[in-house]
Amino acid sequence: MSEFSSYWSERLEFLDVHYHADVDQFKRRYNVIQAGEMYQKLKGGVVLKNHLGSCASIASLAQSLDLPVFGSTVLNDISGGLSIQPIKNALCQYEFKLKGRMLVHLPTIVPNKHKSKLTRSYSNEQVVEFATRSIKITDDDGKLLDSVKEIIEFAENQNIVISTGHAAKHEIFALVEYIHGHSKKVRLMLNQPANPITSLSAKELRQFEGFDWLYTEQTALTILLGYQSLEDFADVVTNQKNVVYSSDLGQISQIDIPEWRTQSATWFENIGLTKSRVREISLDTPLKMLDPD
Repeated sequence: MSEFSSYWSERLEFLDVHYHADVDQFKRRYNVIQAGEMYQKLKGGVVLKNHLGSCASIASLAQSLDLPVFGSTVLNDISGGLSIQPIKNALCQYEFKLKGRMLVHLPTIVPNKHKSKLTRSYSNEQVVEFATRSIKITDDDGKLLDSVKEIIEFAENQNIVISTGHAAKHEIFALVEYIHGHSKKVRLMLNQPANPITSLSAKELRQFEGFDWLYTEQTALTILLGYQSLEDFADVVTNQKNVVYSSDLGQISQIDIPEWRTQSATWFENIGLTKSRVREISLDTPLKMLDPD
């Protein structure tokens, strides 16, 4: 076991790779320090995600307070879009002991017709004015943009994991095909693939099982909002390779983290997951994904 995985596996019982805190595109339940304190109390760690861009600096601050908070950056238009520069900026501000790889999310504000079931409000009027422009990762013919290919090439030699963001199904296939053909050194996380924009079922995910560099995120939110059946959820957490289990919470209208932990335990018990499998998807695989070695 690497120094990174050894260090954090001794200190954490779970690692939630997808949580939203203030100040984000929408109003959230906690600020970063409050969220970090909550996870610490529950013996867990958290990777922040912010639709407005980078969480690297604030995660580094939280770590200086001995809070188990990790950072990421999201390549939406407001934060610089599909470019290497905002990734470089985030990496420069990401500094603490055994930080591991940083998650880099492709755009989450994308062209789509989906209407979210979430009850939420924008953080402020500037978000409405400046931070709602959508961008996509493919051209009109469905081919990956050159800027996305440049990000993949940059990732080959950096301690980052690319997340698919809110990519459409055909864009997921384009990403996987390109990485498989050009750079198996890059790690890719399928971001909540059961969400209505991506809409990948457990059965469809099986075709990716041969790719050791690919990770599948299973969130609680897709179940809580009714976007995914419990049967499909059970299939993913039971059978899919390289699953990372996360909350995708932080919304004021949704359950809090302690309730998520309790609800997750109930789901897992009803599904019949073993304790070792629960630990695998909740801690071991998230750490493996973020491990720099």
